[in-house]
Amino acid sequence: MIRIVLVDDQIIVREGLAAIIGTDPEIEVVGQADNGEDALAQVRALAPDLVVMDLQMPVMNGVQATQSLNESHPSLPVLVLTTYAADEWVFDAIRAGAAGYLLKDSRRDELVAAIKGTMVGESFLDPAIAGKLMKYFNQKKIALPTETDLADLTNRERDVLRLIGEGLNNSAIAERLHLAPGTVRNYVSTIIEKLDVADRTQAAVIAMKAGLVRKG
Repeated sequence: MIRIVLVDDQIIVREGLAAIIGTDPEIEVVGQADNGEDALAQVRALAPDLVVMDLQMPVMNGVQATQSLNESHPSLPVLVLTTYAADEWVFDAIRAGAAGYLLKDSRRDELVAAIKGTMVGESFLDPAIAGKLMKYFNQKKIALPTETDLADLTNRERDVLRLIGEGLNNSAIAERLHLAPGTVRNYVSTIIEKLDVADRTQAAVIAMKAGLVRKG
């Protein structure tokens, strides 16, 4: 059973999502919150497996709440579900640590698949969002890493970088490599520093360009 907390400032949206998601026998909505601050309290009280997070909310918005949860509960995935496809919302949410980003016009089966997939370390992006990210990557024109750049990484750091490139979040990487989530978080920080990139999305691009990511 996947226990989730729904976060949205509109009660009719929360109740509708709870009814839709609750029809799946493997998912249980254990809590609801109408702002980011309340979401943090719900997570502390209920210890859910996943949070479905809206972005524009009063008191504390979804980006701020996602970042706080990523820092305090690094193994807890946050799946963004919002009406906003604007670039600034997309990139801010992903930088904050969102495991996936869906729009509210997604079908029920897409949302359920995203919830279940996120729990096993997959990353789900609405097609419109994926297009924005590809454009972002192309505009950045991240240089192909040299052998010297990668030589600075230990074997374990290369393993972590490869899994970042495959789209796994910290929790899934920890499970795959049999490490503590906090240890993985430290590895990610070190990798970002050694590669001299801004965030894990740029690190993922380097992993792909360096041929570390398995294809097929």
